[in-house]
Amino acid sequence: MSLEKVEIIEKTICYKGFFSIARLRLRHRKYDGEWSDVLTREIFERGHAVAVLPYDPVRDEVVLIEQFRVGALDFPDDPWLIEIVAGIIEAGEDVEEVASREAVEEAGCVIDQLEHVCDYLVSPGGTTESIVLFCGKVDAAGVGGIHGVIGEGEDIQVKVVSYDESVALLESGRINSAAPIIALQWLMMNRERLRRQWL
Repeated sequence: MSLEKVEIIEKTICYKGFFSIARLRLRHRKYDGEWSDVLTREIFERGHAVAVLPYDPVRDEVVLIEQFRVGALDFPDDPWLIEIVAGIIEAGEDVEEVASREAVEEAGCVIDQLEHVCDYLVSPGGTTESIVLFCGKVDAAGVGGIHGVIGEGEDIQVKVVSYDESVALLESGRINSAAPIIALQWLMMNRERLRRQWL
C-alpha cells in the first residue's frame, strides 16, 4: 500500500476474542488527486486462510466436506454448508503446509500435488481476510467419515462425489459459499488439462 495514497489517522481495537474488530479513521486519495474526507470504518480481522479442493484425477472424484457454520444461521437454507477443506494460516506457516495439514485434519486425505488456483479477498468492504486457493491431487479411495479437530469444535462430514455430482451440486445452488464455488468453476475450466497433467 502506498502511504502517499492512504493515511491511517487512528486505529482502535474494539474487540479481541477468537477474531477481532478494529475501527479505523483514515483518508485516501480520490481519482481527481484530492484527499477524501476522513472516513470511519470498522473491519473484521479474521486472519488469512488457505482452501483446497481435493480432486482424484484417476477416479474423477471430488472430496467435499459438510459442517455447521454459525454465519449461515439466518441464511434461507440449512446452516450445514457443503464446502472444501480450509484453514487459517498461523504465524510462520507455509501455505502449502496449511493445505496439506487441513486436508488430513478435515477430510482424512493426503495431498500428493498442489496446483495454485488464485488468491482472493473474501469481502474487502468489511474484512481483511484473504484466501489462497488450491486444487490438490488425492487418492479418494476409502476417504469418508467424520473428521475435524475436537478441540476446535469441528464436526465435519466428508463426502466423496463424482465430478458430475459436484457440478450438479454447484449448479443447483446447494453449494453456496465462495471458496467451493470458485474452486469448482476453476475445475470445470481446467479438468481435462489437469487430468492429462496428473495422470
